[in-house]
Amino acid sequence: MDDVLDIAGAIFLILGCTLTLIAAIGLARYPDLISLQHIATKPQVLSLILNLTGAAMIVRDSTMTWTMILVIAFQLITSPISAHMLSRAGYRTGRVDSGELVVDDLREDLHVAPTERDNRKNTH
Repeated sequence: MDDVLDIAGAIFLILGCTLTLIAAIGLARYPDLISLQHIATKPQVLSLILNLTGAAMIVRDSTMTWTMILVIAFQLITSPISAHMLSRAGYRTGRVDSGELVVDDLREDLHVAPTERDNRKNTH
C-alpha cells in the first residue's frame, strides 16, 4: 500500500508542477490584466491542490495532512476574492481596455463612483 501511495503522490506532484509550468508560460504570453488574473488564480490554485495532495500522500503524517487541507481551503477562499479585487482595481485605474470586454458590468459603477465621492466631500 505504501508503494501505491508513493506512486500516486508522485503522479500528483508531476501533474501539479506541470500545471504550474503551463500557468507560468501563460503569464509570459498574455498581455492584458484580466487574462493575467485568470491565469494567476485558476491553474495556480489547482496546481497547489495537486502538489499538496501529492505531498500528503507521500508524507502520510496526520498533522501535515490537516495543515495542507487548511492551506488548500484558505487558497480556495482567498484566491478568487483577491483576483476579483485586483481586477476591479485595474479596471478603475484604466489598466483594462473596456472595449474588449464582452460584458462590462462595472461601466455604470465607474461613472457613479466619482459622483458619490464628490457628494461625501461636500457633506463633510
